[in-house]
Amino acid sequence: MPSLASRVAGIEASPTLALVAKAKALRAAGKPVIDFGAGELDFDTPAHIKAAAIRAIEEGLTRYTASAGTPELRQAVCDKFLRDHGLRYDPSCVIVSCGAKHSLFNALQVLCERGDEVLIPSPYWVSYPPLVKLAEGVPVIIPTDERRGFKVEPAALKSRLTPRSKLLILNAPANPTGAVYTQAELAALVEVALAHNLYIISDEIYEQLVYPPHRHTAVASLGAEAAARTITVNGVSKSYAMTGWRIGYCAAPQAIATAMDTLQSHATSNPTSISQRAAVAALTGPQECVAEFRRELAARRDLMVEGLRQIPGLSCESPAGAFYVFCNVSGVGDGSRVAQRWLEECGIMVIPGDGFGASAYVRFSFATSREMIRRGLGQLEQWSSAATP
Repeated sequence: MPSLASRVAGIEASPTLALVAKAKALRAAGKPVIDFGAGELDFDTPAHIKAAAIRAIEEGLTRYTASAGTPELRQAVCDKFLRDHGLRYDPSCVIVSCGAKHSLFNALQVLCERGDEVLIPSPYWVSYPPLVKLAEGVPVIIPTDERRGFKVEPAALKSRLTPRSKLLILNAPANPTGAVYTQAELAALVEVALAHNLYIISDEIYEQLVYPPHRHTAVASLGAEAAARTITVNGVSKSYAMTGWRIGYCAAPQAIATAMDTLQSHATSNPTSISQRAAVAALTGPQECVAEFRRELAARRDLMVEGLRQIPGLSCESPAGAFYVFCNVSGVGDGSRVAQRWLEECGIMVIPGDGFGASAYVRFSFATSREMIRRGLGQLEQWSSAATP
């Protein structure tokens, strides 16, 4: 057996892998599976974005670019921050990476020393704790309450602070809960963070997928001091149905951005040149496609939430953003066991809450058609009726 480095030996595989493998086996055996596990939109990438990529290929844009991204894309990101949030960044403060996860990895690598504590509200996206561990940091989990919208409060944040606290990761709109903070709620958290010299990594990848009357607030927009301590992570994957194009980006204070560029130059070099041209088209082109996605997702959300609430033993809140419903299944069993039973007994694929730090829940994705949502809900209703004595 090889002697593996401790940094990877302590990283666990995704708890959903066995469930995904089971779903594939069922499909291979000819059994239908309705997939409510997807973390990506089922919409096609908008035509004007694909056309920009095709033109890039035809124009021979197939060479290396600067490791931090093309000047054109970095400027487009700066323009987006100014347009949407009134934030002024120099392009040198923007780093384009191979997806938002890559941006998160880079930020943690350049900010964390061994033993630094990184505060993570729970439920959390499954990759946050492993990314912290890979940076030799220590994840410190802050539980949140469904009754308070799964949002961390200042008192809870303060209760987890120690002299080793270095970073706070905020994710809003949140995966898996869909939680969206008001400006006042974020300002209260930022006040605590700044008072204790924390950096903030603000994962805003679902920024464009917020449902009225809720609104998104960029953490860095809450004043000059907040901007000087915030690394904003975003990308084109979710809002523009571009997961496979692998373009994320971040905006950060100059010294941090420079360090991230240096790190990336030795790790992956530049993101794909063709995808970068497509991302420019996404950020600078017509935005009605995003509005159409959002309208359809809102209708799917309402359909799913209403249906789940009709099933005995299940409860859920209507998410303010993203495209997930985080459903409390404690009335019918443990989340992991329920997910396994649903897959085996009625062909429904959901993601158990264990990997998100909440074992009493499962995550439903409504990034699938209304027809599939209706069919899935019907099968769950039948399952519930059969399971009820």
